[in-house]
Amino acid sequence: MDNKTAPPARLDHIGDVLAFVRVADAQSFTMAAERLGLSRSAIGKCIARLEQSLGTRLLNRSTRSVSLSDEGRLFYEHAQCILSEVDNATDAMASRRQAPRGRLRIDLPVSLGRLHIMPLLRDYLERWPAVEADVSFSDDYADLVRDGIDVAIRIGGATDSRLVRRVLAPHRLITCAAPEYLERHGVPATPDELGRHQAIAFTHAGTLVPWRFAVNGQERIVQVAGRLRMGNTEALRDAALAGGGIVQLGAFLVGDDLRAGRLLPVLESAAPAGAPVCAVYPHRRHLAPKVRVLIDEIAGRWSSGAPWSRHAQPSR
Repeated sequence: MDNKTAPPARLDHIGDVLAFVRVADAQSFTMAAERLGLSRSAIGKCIARLEQSLGTRLLNRSTRSVSLSDEGRLFYEHAQCILSEVDNATDAMASRRQAPRGRLRIDLPVSLGRLHIMPLLRDYLERWPAVEADVSFSDDYADLVRDGIDVAIRIGGATDSRLVRRVLAPHRLITCAAPEYLERHGVPATPDELGRHQAIAFTHAGTLVPWRFAVNGQERIVQVAGRLRMGNTEALRDAALAGGGIVQLGAFLVGDDLRAGRLLPVLESAAPAGAPVCAVYPHRRHLAPKVRVLIDEIAGRWSSGAPWSRHAQPSR
């Protein structure tokens, strides 16, 4: 007798698995046949073929009833998962063919959203007239699940297991000042020299936000406390453009000013690695077309580089 392990069974007919599940659910060959639009004989052949493939009896049959065998109960649990995945795959393909429509709730960071997302969203709405958008602006992380938000654009991601993150573009923090300020006060050579300069500080929820640097491969946190402190990043940029001091702001906000020479970068050797710009949305098996298409369009527009990455260095 050959004691070699038998090769694993092959299931070549998903229809056989479907017939088995319907018979098990109905506990009847006749009712399963009616639900599937097949003859009772065809259902019987499906079950026989499946049992032969698996090498075991799945159903106990009598003249009046049909019940699962022990092996049948085990296979039934897996068969339900198989059919569920088939349904999900079918739904996913159908979803990709559907045009975006309905109400889209999107949460954006204040400055990044106004400067770089809203122009793309306006184009999206013009392209897909069946979509209407409710846009909220906040530099706080909203609870997307609790607040019913479809998608948020964030700098950085989320550790919330309920959320999915898709990176859209790289991003970094830039420390910079107006040429006039640097001519009057000099250029700091290290983060430690910032204490001798006018720092224009950002406050969030009443708290000073520290500046970040990378020194010798290690993150360095510098708590600045300038004479001018504001809770709006665009106001900080305006103050820096007026020569009021040094700021540390996102590249998305100062990229054009750097390219035009209105602001000059400082401490570039200590520039920190920045968190990327991401789309974040609640974890769902199938993403609604209105969300998926918007994310795809933003990613496509930025595939060759986000606007701020193309203008991060001053022109020569």
